[in-house]
Amino acid sequence: MSWMILTLVSALMLGLYDVAKKVSVRGNAVPMVLLVSVSVSAIIWTVMLLVQTFLPSIKFPRLLEVDAIDGIEHLALAAKAVLVGASWILAFFSLKNLPLSIAAPIRATSPLWTLFIAIVFLTERPAPLQWIGIAVVLGSFWALSLVGAKEGIRFRTDRAVWWMIVATVLGACSSVYDKLLLQEFGLRPATVQAWFSVYLVPVMVPLALRWYRVQQHGAPEKQIRFELRTSVLLISPLLLSADMAYFSALADPDALISIVSPLRRSSVVVALIFGSRMAGEVNIFHKAACVLGILTGIVLLMI
Repeated sequence: MSWMILTLVSALMLGLYDVAKKVSVRGNAVPMVLLVSVSVSAIIWTVMLLVQTFLPSIKFPRLLEVDAIDGIEHLALAAKAVLVGASWILAFFSLKNLPLSIAAPIRATSPLWTLFIAIVFLTERPAPLQWIGIAVVLGSFWALSLVGAKEGIRFRTDRAVWWMIVATVLGACSSVYDKLLLQEFGLRPATVQAWFSVYLVPVMVPLALRWYRVQQHGAPEKQIRFELRTSVLLISPLLLSADMAYFSALADPDALISIVSPLRRSSVVVALIFGSRMAGEVNIFHKAACVLGILTGIVLLMI
């Protein structure tokens, strides 16, 4: 059952990743948080790429080996960077304005949107149990909106909520696109991660330059200072660790995707614990019930 332990490690790292993002953007300049965090990831992968290219005698684990790719594959990975970059920009701005215990459960509904995309564009047809899962997730999402209303968060009109929903939908599109990259292009996970991490940096630069111009020439009330916190530097390593544990779990021939995917989404529990213990957020028990419903629905979707 090592694959299950790896999945739980991935969930823990993913939860800590969400916490690091929330701590990083609180009262901080989101464009610079994004640029610095993706730059850390790009540096990590660039070092590994250089070592594998110029020092082939140094052996990396198979999971971290990056294959040589052609121009078309580079363009495909650059497109993924644009897609993921748009999702992260919306998610980070949303996270700055929403309680973590609201934002994380919304993000956890990603498998639902992935299924919707598969239904519309890939002509997949859900089984009856999956339709029940859809109903459970949507019902839990509606219940979460009622809990949010108690804190003055109106899901229909709150821009930060819609930013997170769109970010989640874009993330689901990225998951479907990953299937194309891994199966149709035949790329390995490390190759996808390495190059899209490198291409994410130029995607984030324009937003950071705009922030810089505002700091230099904008009105004082629009200026937001950037503080380089330890949490900013931890964002990418935590995500990298979560993804490596996830792919390692999937590499096990005994691993069941119907268990791995929903179990990994239990990362939202870490967000709830953080929200209740460290951020002083309220209505945690009601939110926990909504999260339990979302996770139950996701399990049904994956069966």
